[in-house]
Amino acid sequence: MSEAEWYVVHTYSGYENKVKANIEQTIENRNLQDQILEVQVPMEDVVEVKNGAKKQVSRKLFPGYVLIKMIMNDDTWYIVRNTRGVTGFVGPGSKPVPLSEDEMRPLGIKSDKVVVDFAEGDTVVVTSGVWEKTVGVIKRVDEHKQVVTINVDMFGRETPVEISFTDVKKMD
Repeated sequence: MSEAEWYVVHTYSGYENKVKANIEQTIENRNLQDQILEVQVPMEDVVEVKNGAKKQVSRKLFPGYVLIKMIMNDDTWYIVRNTRGVTGFVGPGSKPVPLSEDEMRPLGIKSDKVVVDFAEGDTVVVTSGVWEKTVGVIKRVDEHKQVVTINVDMFGRETPVEISFTDVKKMD
């Protein structure tokens, strides 16, 4: 099996988030998590001054483009290329060209994965975020998204919540 690489997809302007959502839905529907690993719309935080008031806003780094980490084959190419809002891959002709590590570094997209020492059924405590200090039993571990799913008690009902690998710690 070939290695997953980052590719750039051109979209209609303003459709970046919709394309991202559509591709993620297709990944889920067709169970392609092992072939299309990640879809991102690179954003940057900027301070805008309007009428003398400063305001922090997120803005698209590359309007009209979406980054996809995927294993390129005929099926994944077809699925992404035929997603509504996608005009094509960036590259000569119909041949997509993957981004190099040097091109990815300034975008702030990390390719390193977090290695974890817990599995389904382990008890963990959440170390940060809105669920900080919440204790739960892992119901699912998603290596691709780098999250665990635990059940938390919300309004007297068990509710599944996804928490990043970096925000949980295994209990002894």
